[in-house]
Amino acid sequence: MSDAAHVHHTSTDIENRKFAMWVLIASECFLFGTLIANYLINKGRSLSGPTPQEVYKIDVTTLSTFDLLMSSVAMVLALHYCKEKELRKFQFWTAMVVVGGLIFLGFQYHEFSTFVNQDGLGLSTNIFASSFYLLTGCHGAHVTVGVLWMSSILVTSLIKGKDWFNSEIVEVAGLYWHFVDVVWIIIFTVVYLFVYV
Repeated sequence: MSDAAHVHHTSTDIENRKFAMWVLIASECFLFGTLIANYLINKGRSLSGPTPQEVYKIDVTTLSTFDLLMSSVAMVLALHYCKEKELRKFQFWTAMVVVGGLIFLGFQYHEFSTFVNQDGLGLSTNIFASSFYLLTGCHGAHVTVGVLWMSSILVTSLIKGKDWFNSEIVEVAGLYWHFVDVVWIIIFTVVYLFVYV
């Protein structure tokens, strides 16, 4: 049965799952907007402990940012090959999205470990640390959700083979993944680059 047979539209003529994702993204904008504002207010209020200028390693963070951007390119290609019903190419690019997300999470784990073990910047060290970990940790949790989601799509396609091509599901997952990437670009700019301004 084709995708079209399962598509249900809202009164706005947008497919239900896509509309729900746009609503989720809108609410997530408020969440991350609040977390970013909290970070900007508190980053310079620390009375003790390391400051942003002392702990940030922009070269490592730039690499992780590039990795996440490339995973968005892989997401575009995965959706394209899903619509074209080219199973192997779809599975390859979906796997690249998952790998890109895992590499990003590996970079984040390395960064957090370095901050805690070498720089002495724990979650409760100062108010800068608390606001930093809350913001970047929340984003990391969103990346984890995206990795699990894309992994489930990949596994489903591996099990069902050519019988499974649901571009609507992949497109909705793609909206989420691109949103997470855009949020990271904003975080990278505001948190890591603005410290040098």
